Amino acid sequence: MLAHRQHPLPSMNTGYRLVGTTGIHKGDRHYQQDQVVLLTHPHTHGCVLGVVADGMGGRSGGRKAADQVILTARQLFERYAPAQDRPADFLRKLVEEAHLVIRLIAISSEEEPHSTLAAFLISPRGECHWVHVGDSRIYHFRHRLLAFRTIDHSYVQVLVDRGELSEAEAEAHPQSNILLGCLGSEANPPVGTHAITQLQPGDVIMACSDGIWHYLRPHEMATSLDTSPPREAVHWMIETARHRAHGAGDNLSVAVIKVEPLHAGI
Repeated sequence: MLAHRQHPLPSMNTGYRLVGTTGIHKGDRHYQQDQVVLLTHPHTHGCVLGVVADGMGGRSGGRKAADQVILTARQLFERYAPAQDRPADFLRKLVEEAHLVIRLIAISSEEEPHSTLAAFLISPRGECHWVHVGDSRIYHFRHRLLAFRTIDHSYVQVLVDRGELSEAEAEAHPQSNILLGCLGSEANPPVGTHAITQLQPGDVIMACSDGIWHYLRPHEMATSLDTSPPREAVHWMIETARHRAHGAGDNLSVAVIKVEPLHAGI
């Protein structure tokens, strides 16, 4: 069953508003290990945090890891002071603390919980910072065009970087699920960061697990998000990914923020 939530979000000080939604589905798996959340800051108008976590390590281990990522994000965001704290420092702290707690869970439970992380933080001034670990991705679309996306911490991405595989070949590669870094691993996780100095009307920020992006091209996502409200676009992406998986699909999770002028209709 598709779990879907439309998020009423505040307008930014720049005169634009944020329209957000999340979607999650267990796909063709027997259990759900993905987690996704959009949070508005408890004290600062226009500050929003989006997080996607794709848990790994067996049914209970993977879910525990993903749950811990979301719990850590909630706790840190409640203490985050946008007027004083640097967004990049907050996101790095999220990675470090979630990684540490998942490692402690592994020791105490004799399981091997791991998780990816894709998180973006939007400030009241219209800045957007993000961080990612693993192969959950963040996309920035502007006027139906892909402006930027995260680069996976995966074995096949290394082959793409070397010119040994194309992007399409990498997604069909039998070892496409091998990660070179994630939260909960013995080594410190690799961290990818990016910043957008000023969001514009029409911009879309989307975080998703590989259950989504594995079956959808960037131009398909961009067109859907540009022509439909976020809620409808998310529903279409999840249903399309499920259809294309032919009964072998992974868990799916996605968080979307769209920047709209204040006068735009919902």
